[in-house]
Amino acid sequence: MRFVTFDPFRALGIPGVTYIKPELIFAKKDMIKEADWILFPEYWQVNLLHYVWKKNIFPSINTYHLGHDKVEMTRALQAFAPEHLPYTLIAPSDTETDIIMEQFDFPFVAKEVRNSMGKGVHLISNSKDLKDYIDKNEVLYFQEYLPIDRDIRLVVIGKKVVFAYWRVGQEGSFKNNVAQGGSIDFSPVPRKAIDLVEDVASKLGIDYAGFDVAMVGEHPYFFEFNVMFGNQAIVQAKVPVVKYILDYVNEKNSPQPPKPLAPAPAPKAS
Repeated sequence: MRFVTFDPFRALGIPGVTYIKPELIFAKKDMIKEADWILFPEYWQVNLLHYVWKKNIFPSINTYHLGHDKVEMTRALQAFAPEHLPYTLIAPSDTETDIIMEQFDFPFVAKEVRNSMGKGVHLISNSKDLKDYIDKNEVLYFQEYLPIDRDIRLVVIGKKVVFAYWRVGQEGSFKNNVAQGGSIDFSPVPRKAIDLVEDVASKLGIDYAGFDVAMVGEHPYFFEFNVMFGNQAIVQAKVPVVKYILDYVNEKNSPQPPKPLAPAPAPKAS
């Protein structure tokens, strides 16, 4: 198969892949149109690739659209699995503070809607913290604080969780992200978390993402999923990411066998 990628690092190791700088998408449109798969386009490219040029893209269009920001993914998770989402409020910046405080007790969490790796995540411990956050954000995103000291990163490629590990926060920090100083723990993760992520990813059409899940007792809660997630733990564990990607796109590219015809009804005797 012919592959074109706009991200040379995430497509590293895929045989025969051609890298095109994103800004050359129109200059190289003939090469793009001839490709069987477009790998890791930038978000601004996906609509024209999918809807206009009718290209197969990986990750899927669902993955890009639902994972574009925390508001999009939260709305999807609220609709599909509300019992597995911490209590969340999304509101405009002119929302009265009293309305917010009617729904949350200190401390609670505030997030910037387009950020990752633990950046833009704030612990709101008092009224000053809340005011500072509101002053800097046009869309307000608040979530209940969960009593945890670790969470789980589950990596989905294709239809399966191919890798999962614990992220353990530093003492005194409420962030568990590895980019924020969290440590990696390869101890087994609960099957319940794996089954939940595979079900949600499959039903929503998300085929490449790092899902972040917290366990409160035996109950899993989604924080978010990231399309372009970090790979430090993946490299450390030597996860064969390229193999999983190739297996998936090859399966998608293979024509489905025709369904067997139903047997003709037996003729009536009368």
